[in-house]
Amino acid sequence: MHRFRRILAVSVVMGTMAASVRAQGAATAAPPSNLTVTDAEAMALKNHPQISMARLLALAEGQVRREVKSVELPTVTGNLTAVQAHDGGRMTAGLLNSPALYTRAAGGVTVSQLITDFGRTQNLVASAGLRERAQQSAEMATEADIKLAVDEAFYRALAAQAVVNVARKTVAFRQDTSNLVDSLADAKLKSTLDRSFAEVNLNQAQLLLLDAQNAQDGAFADLSTVMGYERQQAFILVDNAGDLAVPPENVDALTTMAMRSRPDLTALNDQFEAAERYRKAEHELWRPTISALGATGGAPVRSDSISSSWYGAAGVNVSVPVFNGGLYSARAKEADYRASAVQEQVRDLRNKIARDVRVSWLSSQSAYQRVSVTARLLAQANQALDLAQTRYKLGLSSIVELSQAELAQTSAEIGNTNARYDYQQTLAAIRYQTGQ
Repeated sequence: MHRFRRILAVSVVMGTMAASVRAQGAATAAPPSNLTVTDAEAMALKNHPQISMARLLALAEGQVRREVKSVELPTVTGNLTAVQAHDGGRMTAGLLNSPALYTRAAGGVTVSQLITDFGRTQNLVASAGLRERAQQSAEMATEADIKLAVDEAFYRALAAQAVVNVARKTVAFRQDTSNLVDSLADAKLKSTLDRSFAEVNLNQAQLLLLDAQNAQDGAFADLSTVMGYERQQAFILVDNAGDLAVPPENVDALTTMAMRSRPDLTALNDQFEAAERYRKAEHELWRPTISALGATGGAPVRSDSISSSWYGAAGVNVSVPVFNGGLYSARAKEADYRASAVQEQVRDLRNKIARDVRVSWLSSQSAYQRVSVTARLLAQANQALDLAQTRYKLGLSSIVELSQAELAQTSAEIGNTNARYDYQQTLAAIRYQTGQ
Protein backbone atom coordinates (compact mmCIF):
# COMPACT_ATOMS: atom_id res chain seq x y z
CA MET A 1 0.00 0.00 0.00
CA HIS A 2 2.82 2.39 0.88
CA ARG A 3 4.59 1.53 -2.33
CA PHE A 4 1.39 2.16 -4.31
CA ARG A 5 0.89 5.59 -2.70
CA ARG A 6 4.51 6.50 -3.39
CA ILE A 7 4.28 5.44 -7.03
CA LEU A 8 1.01 7.36 -7.42
CA ALA A 9 2.48 10.52 -5.88
CA VAL A 10 5.60 10.27 -8.03
CA SER A 11 3.47 9.76 -11.14
CA VAL A 12 1.34 12.82 -10.40
CA VAL A 13 4.35 15.01 -9.75
CA MET A 14 6.27 13.78 -12.77
CA GLY A 15 3.16 14.23 -14.92
CA THR A 16 2.84 17.82 -13.78
CA MET A 17 6.52 18.38 -14.50
CA ALA A 18 6.19 16.88 -17.96
CA ALA A 19 3.16 19.08 -18.74
CA SER A 20 5.10 22.14 -17.63
CA VAL A 21 8.03 21.16 -19.83
CA ARG A 22 5.72 20.60 -22.81
CA ALA A 23 4.05 23.99 -22.26
CA GLN A 24 7.41 25.70 -22.11
CA GLY A 25 8.54 23.88 -25.23
CA ALA A 26 5.43 24.98 -27.11
CA ALA A 27 5.87 28.58 -26.02
CA THR A 28 9.50 28.76 -27.16
CA ALA A 29 10.14 26.76 -30.26
CA ALA A 30 13.71 28.00 -30.70
CA PRO A 31 16.40 26.08 -28.80
CA PRO A 32 17.71 27.98 -25.77
CA SER A 33 20.98 29.82 -26.22
CA ASN A 34 23.69 30.64 -23.73
CA LEU A 35 23.44 34.08 -22.16
CA THR A 36 25.97 35.95 -20.02
CA VAL A 37 25.23 39.08 -18.03
CA THR A 38 27.17 41.16 -20.58
CA ASP A 39 25.04 39.76 -23.40
CA ALA A 40 21.87 40.49 -21.42
CA GLU A 41 22.92 44.10 -20.85
CA ALA A 42 23.70 44.58 -24.55
CA MET A 43 20.32 43.13 -25.60
CA ALA A 44 18.49 45.34 -23.10
CA LEU A 45 20.24 48.50 -24.30
CA LYS A 46 19.27 47.55 -27.85
CA ASN A 47 15.67 46.47 -27.25
CA HIS A 48 14.28 48.23 -24.19
CA PRO A 49 11.73 50.93 -25.07
CA GLN A 50 12.90 53.25 -22.28
CA ILE A 51 16.30 53.51 -23.99
CA SER A 52 14.68 54.54 -27.26
CA MET A 53 12.41 56.96 -25.43
CA ALA A 54 15.33 58.67 -23.64
CA ARG A 55 17.27 58.93 -26.91
CA LEU A 56 14.29 60.46 -28.72
CA LEU A 57 13.77 62.98 -25.92
CA ALA A 58 17.43 64.00 -26.19
CA LEU A 59 17.01 64.52 -29.94
CA ALA A 60 13.86 66.56 -29.27
CA GLU A 61 15.76 68.82 -26.85
CA GLY A 62 18.32 69.38 -29.58
CA GLN A 63 15.58 70.68 -31.83
CA VAL A 64 14.32 72.97 -29.05
CA ARG A 65 17.77 74.55 -28.94
CA ARG A 66 17.57 75.15 -32.70
CA GLU A 67 14.14 76.71 -32.24
CA VAL A 68 15.43 79.18 -29.65
CA LYS A 69 18.58 79.99 -31.62
CA SER A 70 16.51 80.78 -34.73
CA VAL A 71 15.63 84.15 -33.14
CA GLU A 72 19.23 85.27 -33.71
CA LEU A 73 19.10 84.49 -37.44
CA PRO A 74 17.43 86.56 -40.19
CA THR A 75 13.83 85.89 -41.12
CA VAL A 76 12.98 86.13 -44.83
CA THR A 77 9.36 86.07 -45.96
CA GLY A 78 8.06 86.10 -49.51
CA ASN A 79 4.74 87.83 -50.16
CA LEU A 80 2.25 87.71 -53.04
CA THR A 81 -0.67 90.09 -52.70
CA ALA A 82 -3.65 90.88 -54.94
CA VAL A 83 -6.26 93.42 -53.84
CA GLN A 84 -9.44 94.67 -55.50
CA ALA A 85 -10.34 97.89 -53.70
CA HIS A 86 -12.37 101.04 -54.00
CA ASP A 87 -9.46 103.19 -55.13
CA GLY A 88 -8.87 106.18 -52.94
CA GLY A 89 -11.05 104.82 -50.18
CA ARG A 90 -9.76 104.92 -46.65
CA MET A 91 -10.24 102.77 -43.60
CA THR A 92 -11.30 105.16 -40.89
CA ALA A 93 -11.80 102.89 -37.89
CA GLY A 94 -9.50 100.53 -35.96
CA LEU A 95 -6.09 101.54 -37.37
CA LEU A 96 -3.47 104.23 -36.78
CA ASN A 97 -1.38 103.63 -39.90
CA SER A 98 -2.04 105.10 -43.34
CA PRO A 99 -5.35 103.51 -44.34
CA ALA A 100 -5.39 104.27 -48.10
CA LEU A 101 -6.76 101.45 -50.29
CA TYR A 102 -5.59 100.75 -53.87
CA THR A 103 -6.15 97.95 -56.33
CA ARG A 104 -2.89 96.09 -56.98
CA ALA A 105 -1.15 92.77 -57.63
CA ALA A 106 2.38 92.69 -56.22
CA GLY A 107 5.13 90.45 -54.95
CA GLY A 108 7.99 91.14 -52.63
CA VAL A 109 10.33 90.02 -49.87
CA THR A 110 10.46 91.07 -46.22
CA VAL A 111 13.62 90.58 -44.17
CA SER A 112 13.83 91.03 -40.40
CA GLN A 113 16.85 90.65 -38.15
CA LEU A 114 17.25 90.94 -34.41
CA ILE A 115 20.18 93.27 -33.70
CA THR A 116 20.32 92.89 -29.93
CA ASP A 117 18.13 92.26 -26.93
CA PHE A 118 21.05 92.77 -24.57
CA GLY A 119 21.73 89.10 -23.83
CA ARG A 120 18.25 87.66 -23.32
CA THR A 121 18.29 85.45 -26.43
CA GLN A 122 21.85 84.31 -25.68
CA ASN A 123 20.77 83.17 -22.24
CA LEU A 124 17.74 81.39 -23.69
CA VAL A 125 19.96 79.58 -26.21
CA ALA A 126 22.41 78.62 -23.47
CA SER A 127 19.53 77.39 -21.30
CA ALA A 128 18.18 75.24 -24.14
CA GLY A 129 21.67 73.83 -24.78
CA LEU A 130 22.05 72.91 -21.11
CA ARG A 131 18.65 71.21 -21.14
CA GLU A 132 19.76 69.23 -24.18
CA ARG A 133 22.93 68.20 -22.35
CA ALA A 134 20.87 67.31 -19.28
CA GLN A 135 18.64 65.07 -21.38
CA GLN A 136 21.71 63.37 -22.82
CA SER A 137 22.92 62.70 -19.28
CA ALA A 138 19.40 61.48 -18.44
CA GLU A 139 19.72 59.05 -21.35
CA MET A 140 22.93 57.72 -19.79
CA ALA A 141 21.15 57.49 -16.44
CA THR A 142 18.37 55.49 -18.08
CA GLU A 143 20.94 53.13 -19.54
CA ALA A 144 22.45 52.71 -16.07
CA ASP A 145 18.99 52.00 -14.61
CA ILE A 146 18.31 49.37 -17.25
CA LYS A 147 21.72 47.74 -16.77
CA LEU A 148 21.17 47.55 -13.02
CA ALA A 149 17.71 46.06 -13.53
CA VAL A 150 19.19 43.52 -15.98
CA ASP A 151 21.97 42.58 -13.57
CA GLU A 152 19.56 42.07 -10.70
CA ALA A 153 17.12 40.07 -12.84
CA PHE A 154 19.97 38.04 -14.35
CA TYR A 155 21.46 37.04 -11.01
CA ARG A 156 18.01 36.26 -9.59
CA ALA A 157 17.33 34.04 -12.60
CA LEU A 158 20.80 32.52 -12.32
CA ALA A 159 20.16 31.74 -8.65
CA ALA A 160 16.77 30.25 -9.53
CA GLN A 161 18.40 28.14 -12.25
CA ALA A 162 21.02 26.93 -9.78
CA VAL A 163 18.35 26.11 -7.18
CA VAL A 164 16.53 24.03 -9.81
CA ASN A 165 19.73 22.08 -10.41
CA VAL A 166 20.13 21.58 -6.66
CA ALA A 167 16.51 20.41 -6.40
CA ARG A 168 16.97 17.92 -9.24
CA LYS A 169 20.10 16.57 -7.63
CA THR A 170 18.24 16.32 -4.32
CA VAL A 171 15.39 14.42 -5.96
CA ALA A 172 17.84 12.00 -7.57
CA PHE A 173 19.73 11.49 -4.30
CA ARG A 174 16.60 10.94 -2.24
CA GLN A 175 15.23 8.62 -4.92
CA ASP A 176 18.36 6.49 -4.52
CA THR A 177 17.93 6.57 -0.74
CA SER A 178 14.28 5.59 -1.08
CA ASN A 179 15.20 2.69 -3.37
CA LEU A 180 17.82 1.55 -0.86
CA VAL A 181 15.37 1.69 2.03
CA ASP A 182 12.77 -0.20 -0.03
CA SER A 183 15.30 -2.96 -0.70
CA LEU A 184 16.29 -3.15 2.96
CA ALA A 185 12.64 -3.14 4.04
CA ASP A 186 11.80 -5.92 1.57
CA ALA A 187 14.67 -7.91 3.06
CA LYS A 188 13.26 -7.28 6.55
CA LEU A 189 16.40 -5.32 7.47
CA LYS A 190 14.52 -2.04 7.91
CA SER A 191 11.07 -1.25 9.18
CA THR A 192 8.13 0.24 7.34
CA LEU A 193 8.73 3.41 9.37
CA ASP A 194 12.04 3.85 7.58
CA ARG A 195 10.27 3.35 4.25
CA SER A 196 7.66 5.99 5.17
CA PHE A 197 10.34 8.50 6.17
CA ALA A 198 12.20 7.90 2.90
CA GLU A 199 8.99 8.44 0.92
CA VAL A 200 8.27 11.68 2.82
CA ASN A 201 11.76 12.96 2.11
CA LEU A 202 11.40 12.10 -1.57
CA ASN A 203 8.03 13.86 -1.82
CA GLN A 204 9.49 16.93 -0.10
CA ALA A 205 12.31 17.01 -2.63
CA GLN A 206 9.83 16.77 -5.49
CA LEU A 207 7.82 19.66 -4.05
CA LEU A 208 11.05 21.62 -3.73
CA LEU A 209 11.73 20.96 -7.41
CA LEU A 210 8.26 22.16 -8.42
CA ASP A 211 8.64 25.36 -6.38
CA ALA A 212 12.12 25.94 -7.78
CA GLN A 213 10.88 25.50 -11.35
CA ASN A 214 8.03 27.93 -10.74
CA ALA A 215 10.45 30.48 -9.26
CA GLN A 216 12.76 29.98 -12.23
CA ASP A 217 9.92 30.61 -14.71
CA GLY A 218 9.02 33.83 -12.89
CA ALA A 219 12.65 34.98 -12.80
CA PHE A 220 13.10 34.26 -16.51
CA ALA A 221 9.89 36.17 -17.27
CA ASP A 222 11.25 39.19 -15.36
CA LEU A 223 14.57 38.91 -17.18
CA SER A 224 12.89 38.76 -20.60
CA THR A 225 10.79 41.82 -19.78
CA VAL A 226 13.70 43.94 -18.57
CA MET A 227 15.65 42.93 -21.70
CA GLY A 228 12.87 44.49 -23.78
CA TYR A 229 11.06 41.36 -25.00
CA GLU A 230 7.30 41.05 -25.03
CA ARG A 231 7.38 37.27 -24.68
CA GLN A 232 9.46 35.09 -22.41
CA GLN A 233 12.70 34.01 -24.02
CA ALA A 234 14.50 30.71 -23.52
CA PHE A 235 18.07 31.11 -22.29
CA ILE A 236 20.69 29.04 -20.54
CA LEU A 237 22.31 31.50 -18.16
CA VAL A 238 26.08 31.30 -17.90
CA ASP A 239 28.02 32.64 -14.92
CA ASN A 240 31.44 33.65 -16.22
CA ALA A 241 32.41 35.70 -13.19
CA GLY A 242 34.95 33.14 -11.98
CA ASP A 243 36.33 33.81 -8.53
CA LEU A 244 34.38 36.43 -6.64
CA ALA A 245 36.08 39.80 -6.32
CA VAL A 246 36.76 41.26 -2.92
CA PRO A 247 34.41 44.16 -2.10
CA PRO A 248 35.91 47.67 -2.08
CA GLU A 249 37.21 48.85 1.28
CA ASN A 250 37.07 52.67 1.15
CA VAL A 251 33.50 53.91 1.17
CA ASP A 252 34.59 57.56 1.09
CA ALA A 253 36.39 56.99 -2.21
CA LEU A 254 33.24 55.37 -3.59
CA THR A 255 31.16 58.36 -2.51
CA THR A 256 33.58 60.78 -4.19
CA MET A 257 33.45 58.73 -7.37
CA ALA A 258 29.65 58.72 -7.28
CA MET A 259 29.45 62.50 -6.92
CA ARG A 260 31.73 62.85 -9.93
CA SER A 261 30.33 60.11 -12.18
CA ARG A 262 26.61 59.59 -11.52
CA PRO A 263 24.79 60.54 -14.77
CA ASP A 264 21.55 61.43 -12.97
CA LEU A 265 23.43 63.92 -10.78
CA THR A 266 25.12 65.33 -13.87
CA ALA A 267 21.73 65.70 -15.54
CA LEU A 268 20.31 67.52 -12.52
CA ASN A 269 23.34 69.83 -12.34
CA ASP A 270 22.81 70.69 -16.00
CA GLN A 271 19.14 71.35 -15.31
CA PHE A 272 20.12 73.73 -12.51
CA GLU A 273 22.52 75.59 -14.81
CA ALA A 274 19.78 75.75 -17.46
CA ALA A 275 17.37 77.15 -14.86
CA GLU A 276 19.97 79.75 -13.87
CA ARG A 277 20.42 80.91 -17.47
CA TYR A 278 16.66 81.01 -17.97
CA ARG A 279 16.34 83.03 -14.77
CA LYS A 280 18.81 85.58 -16.12
CA ALA A 281 16.89 85.72 -19.41
CA GLU A 282 13.63 86.41 -17.59
CA HIS A 283 15.24 89.27 -15.65
CA GLU A 284 16.34 90.75 -18.99
CA LEU A 285 12.79 91.07 -20.25
CA TRP A 286 12.83 94.72 -19.16
CA ARG A 287 15.71 95.54 -21.51
CA PRO A 288 15.06 97.09 -24.95
CA THR A 289 14.96 95.03 -28.11
CA ILE A 290 16.58 96.48 -31.26
CA SER A 291 15.68 94.93 -34.61
CA ALA A 292 16.00 95.81 -38.28
CA LEU A 293 13.36 95.38 -40.98
CA GLY A 294 13.63 95.65 -44.74
CA ALA A 295 11.11 95.12 -47.53
CA THR A 296 11.31 95.28 -51.32
CA GLY A 297 9.20 94.16 -54.25
CA GLY A 298 7.27 95.15 -57.32
CA ALA A 299 3.68 95.79 -58.37
CA PRO A 300 3.23 95.07 -62.10
CA VAL A 301 -0.54 95.51 -61.74
CA ARG A 302 -1.49 98.61 -59.79
CA SER A 303 -3.82 101.53 -59.51
CA ASP A 304 -2.94 104.79 -61.28
CA SER A 305 -2.51 106.30 -57.83
CA ILE A 306 0.60 104.09 -57.33
CA SER A 307 3.23 105.76 -59.48
CA SER A 308 6.21 103.40 -59.01
CA SER A 309 6.31 99.77 -60.16
CA TRP A 310 8.60 98.79 -57.29
CA TYR A 311 8.98 99.58 -53.64
CA GLY A 312 11.69 99.31 -51.03
CA ALA A 313 12.24 100.40 -47.46
CA ALA A 314 14.46 99.65 -44.49
CA GLY A 315 14.35 100.70 -40.88
CA VAL A 316 15.36 100.06 -37.31
CA ASN A 317 12.94 99.59 -34.46
CA VAL A 318 13.67 99.94 -30.75
CA SER A 319 11.10 98.33 -28.48
CA VAL A 320 11.18 99.42 -24.84
CA PRO A 321 8.82 97.74 -22.34
CA VAL A 322 7.10 100.29 -20.13
CA PHE A 323 4.21 98.62 -18.34
CA ASN A 324 2.50 95.24 -18.75
CA GLY A 325 0.59 94.77 -15.53
CA GLY A 326 3.46 93.14 -13.62
CA LEU A 327 3.88 90.27 -16.12
CA TYR A 328 7.65 90.52 -16.48
CA SER A 329 8.32 90.88 -12.76
CA ALA A 330 6.13 87.85 -12.04
CA ARG A 331 7.94 85.79 -14.68
CA ALA A 332 11.31 86.80 -13.20
CA LYS A 333 10.25 85.79 -9.69
CA GLU A 334 8.83 82.50 -10.98
CA ALA A 335 12.18 81.75 -12.66
CA ASP A 336 14.00 82.58 -9.40
CA TYR A 337 11.84 80.19 -7.41
CA ARG A 338 12.18 77.39 -9.95
CA ALA A 339 15.96 77.75 -10.09
CA SER A 340 16.14 77.60 -6.29
CA ALA A 341 13.91 74.51 -6.28
CA VAL A 342 16.22 72.73 -8.75
CA GLN A 343 19.20 73.69 -6.57
CA GLU A 344 17.50 72.02 -3.60
CA GLN A 345 16.84 68.95 -5.76
CA VAL A 346 20.57 68.75 -6.48
CA ARG A 347 21.34 68.91 -2.75
CA ASP A 348 18.72 66.28 -1.98
CA LEU A 349 20.06 63.93 -4.66
CA ARG A 350 23.61 64.30 -3.37
CA ASN A 351 22.43 63.31 0.12
CA LYS A 352 20.59 60.29 -1.28
CA ILE A 353 23.60 59.23 -3.34
CA ALA A 354 25.87 59.37 -0.28
CA ARG A 355 23.37 57.25 1.66
CA ASP A 356 22.82 54.73 -1.16
CA VAL A 357 26.56 54.28 -1.71
CA ARG A 358 27.10 53.53 1.97
CA VAL A 359 24.14 51.15 2.13
CA SER A 360 25.34 49.28 -0.98
CA TRP A 361 28.85 49.11 0.44
CA LEU A 362 27.60 47.69 3.75
CA SER A 363 25.44 45.17 1.90
CA SER A 364 28.42 44.01 -0.14
CA GLN A 365 30.54 43.54 2.99
CA SER A 366 27.82 41.46 4.65
CA ALA A 367 27.07 39.46 1.49
CA TYR A 368 30.76 38.66 0.97
CA GLN A 369 31.01 37.29 4.50
CA ARG A 370 27.87 35.23 3.93
CA VAL A 371 29.48 33.57 0.92
CA SER A 372 32.38 32.21 2.99
CA VAL A 373 30.15 31.23 5.92
CA THR A 374 27.65 29.38 3.71
CA ALA A 375 30.53 27.66 1.89
CA ARG A 376 31.88 26.32 5.20
CA LEU A 377 28.36 25.33 6.23
CA LEU A 378 27.89 23.44 2.95
CA ALA A 379 31.16 21.58 3.39
CA GLN A 380 30.17 20.56 6.91
CA ALA A 381 26.68 19.55 5.75
CA ASN A 382 28.14 17.38 2.98
CA GLN A 383 30.45 15.70 5.44
CA ALA A 384 27.61 15.17 7.92
CA LEU A 385 25.41 13.67 5.19
CA ASP A 386 28.16 11.23 4.14
CA LEU A 387 28.61 10.16 7.76
CA ALA A 388 24.86 9.85 8.36
CA GLN A 389 24.42 7.78 5.22
CA THR A 390 27.29 5.47 6.19
CA ARG A 391 25.99 5.09 9.74
CA TYR A 392 22.51 4.33 8.46
CA LYS A 393 23.76 1.64 6.09
CA LEU A 394 25.70 0.06 8.97
CA GLY A 395 22.63 0.16 11.19
CA LEU A 396 24.21 2.59 13.65
CA SER A 397 21.62 5.37 13.27
CA SER A 398 17.96 5.86 12.48
CA ILE A 399 16.24 7.21 9.40
CA VAL A 400 15.50 10.39 11.36
CA GLU A 401 19.20 11.24 11.59
CA LEU A 402 19.63 10.61 7.87
CA SER A 403 16.57 12.75 7.05
CA GLN A 404 17.90 15.63 9.13
CA ALA A 405 21.29 15.38 7.43
CA GLU A 406 19.66 15.41 3.98
CA LEU A 407 17.54 18.43 4.87
CA ALA A 408 20.54 20.31 6.31
CA GLN A 409 22.64 19.56 3.20
CA THR A 410 19.91 20.76 0.82
CA SER A 411 19.33 23.91 2.83
CA ALA A 412 23.08 24.63 3.00
CA GLU A 413 23.56 24.15 -0.74
CA ILE A 414 20.65 26.46 -1.58
CA GLY A 415 21.91 29.00 0.96
CA ASN A 416 25.40 28.96 -0.55
CA THR A 417 23.99 29.37 -4.07
CA ASN A 418 21.80 32.30 -3.08
CA ALA A 419 24.64 33.92 -1.11
CA ARG A 420 26.95 33.84 -4.14
CA TYR A 421 24.47 35.53 -6.45
CA ASP A 422 23.23 37.94 -3.79
CA TYR A 423 26.83 39.12 -3.45
CA GLN A 424 27.10 39.63 -7.21
CA GLN A 425 23.92 41.71 -7.06
CA THR A 426 25.49 43.92 -4.40
CA LEU A 427 28.55 44.44 -6.61
CA ALA A 428 26.25 45.45 -9.48
CA ALA A 429 24.52 47.88 -7.11
CA ILE A 430 27.88 49.43 -6.15
CA ARG A 431 28.78 49.87 -9.81
CA TYR A 432 25.45 51.58 -10.37
CA GLN A 433 25.62 53.79 -7.29
CA THR A 434 29.13 54.98 -8.17
CA GLY A 435 28.28 55.63 -11.83
CA GLN A 436 30.73 53.08 -13.23
